[in-house]
Amino acid sequence: MKKPILVVMAAGMGSRYGGLKQIDPVGRHGEVIIDYSIFDAKRAGFETVVFIIKHEIEAEFREAIGNRMEKHMEVRYAFQQLENLPEGYAVPEGRTKPWGTSHAILSAADVIDAPFAVINADDYYGPEAFQVMFDYLSAHADDEVYEYSMVGYLLENTVTENGHVARGVCVTDASGYLDSVTERTRIETFPGGIHFTEDDGKTWTELPGSTVVSMNLWGFTPSFVGEAKLRFAKFLDKALVENPIKGEYFLPSVVSELVAEGKARVKVLHSPDKWYGVTYKEDKPVVVAAINEKIDAGVYPDKLWED
Repeated sequence: MKKPILVVMAAGMGSRYGGLKQIDPVGRHGEVIIDYSIFDAKRAGFETVVFIIKHEIEAEFREAIGNRMEKHMEVRYAFQQLENLPEGYAVPEGRTKPWGTSHAILSAADVIDAPFAVINADDYYGPEAFQVMFDYLSAHADDEVYEYSMVGYLLENTVTENGHVARGVCVTDASGYLDSVTERTRIETFPGGIHFTEDDGKTWTELPGSTVVSMNLWGFTPSFVGEAKLRFAKFLDKALVENPIKGEYFLPSVVSELVAEGKARVKVLHSPDKWYGVTYKEDKPVVVAAINEKIDAGVYPDKLWED
């Protein structure tokens, strides 16, 4: 079995944040969130990282992150562009939003040649999450079914007070395998708890804080890339009719289909680490404070990367 690699999804536009949040410093010496994720991944055993970005941010991204990472990891690039569609399909007029996380993985198909972990560039996952994922990917290959995994977090540890978030809401069986994952694209905190809406806020449904959610820390074998490719046209046929401007091809959607069909099983791994992210500019001070606390506690060195 090949050694697992890390895939970082960094093509998001950062529209709610108001800037290219992937390269906004949070550390004491200019480190960004992805620095800490890659540092944790490297000490867990990962040696190769794939950055999925857009051509439009390539120069800025390489200068801020990529060139520095090349001193510590093997770095590969893939480009998620709107026009990366199957033959016979075209980008709808007015569409600027990326096609989603499964499309991001398809964009990296040519550079994914081993079991791989997938993360968001703007989320902090914690050291334990990368360790349990690396260990699982290193020990499990596809057999009668595809052997996938994900790291689950408690919903109450993954929300922000500054707006809404999207989370994959998970249901597991008695053996700790995923039964289903449903993407909830608008989850908000209220004085009375956490709720989600599916009709732009007309009605709200409560979600317990103990709900296990996906933060897009998935573990896949290369088989996932082929399955996502096979299902993309079907997604487009529906999305181009129902939601051509904002419809997204989510990782949880493909995973749920494979689980329901009995083609894959997904082990839900757990990490005690608290998630942090910068969905909104107002989230940044919270992340900066958390990183400082971890440096003071010895989790990270004061200067993350020594030249």
